[in-house]
Amino acid sequence: MSEAEESLHVPASSQRISEWVAQQLLDRIARGELVPGERLPGERQLAEQLHVSRVSVRAALQKLKTQGFLTAVQGGGTRVVSSAGAMDGALTEMVRVKHANLCDLVEIRQALEGWAARRAAERATPEQIAHIGKVLTAMGQTGRDGKQAADDMDFHLAVAQAAGSPVYLHLLATIRDILGQMMDYHHTEPFALGKEALMIDHHRAIYEAIARRDADAASAAAIAHLGWVLERYNDMPKDPETAPAAKTDAPKA
Repeated sequence: MSEAEESLHVPASSQRISEWVAQQLLDRIARGELVPGERLPGERQLAEQLHVSRVSVRAALQKLKTQGFLTAVQGGGTRVVSSAGAMDGALTEMVRVKHANLCDLVEIRQALEGWAARRAAERATPEQIAHIGKVLTAMGQTGRDGKQAADDMDFHLAVAQAAGSPVYLHLLATIRDILGQMMDYHHTEPFALGKEALMIDHHRAIYEAIARRDADAASAAAIAHLGWVLERYNDMPKDPETAPAAKTDAPKA
């Protein structure tokens, strides 16, 4: 358990115990220890971690499900709710039907991801920096056709985790589907034609700045990369059928 949890005393009554457990789980979500879409440990493991009964854990989980923080997983278990849902679908449709909306999204990403890269340079742990580097290495490996988009998404998620902001992680979760489609588009022709090495260089610049704790350079590298993406979008045909969100039912990489 964290220091915050160790400093709290489990209350005496069973009703208060379940409320205390619910608060511990909410605190983990608020600290980013549990992120949107993440599956929670099982009831037995949670009970052991918090030194309470499984009955109290079960009551706490049910309360958080009712409040909309958690949802049941098919086949058993519980996960943290992402706030995406209808919002992500609506955003996908807006991006699909109008090129200007796609460009707006990239500009918003510049602001958000520039901030996240800066925060990562300031606050990332050595382990988080090493993980970003590992993802970057995977991006540069040959023979990974079809996996570049997934590697790209993993890189941006690794930077997001390293930024250490649960608020940012939840914001990212609301647009994750459209981000996945953007990544797919970035690694297929015509967008990616002759540009894969350049895109890896962009990501390497972000990683190296974070690794040397240069917050200004990390932010600038993230903003510059997305500025290039925006220019590339403007060079592409404005056909909705070829836009990142054109095939909303297509499987994600």
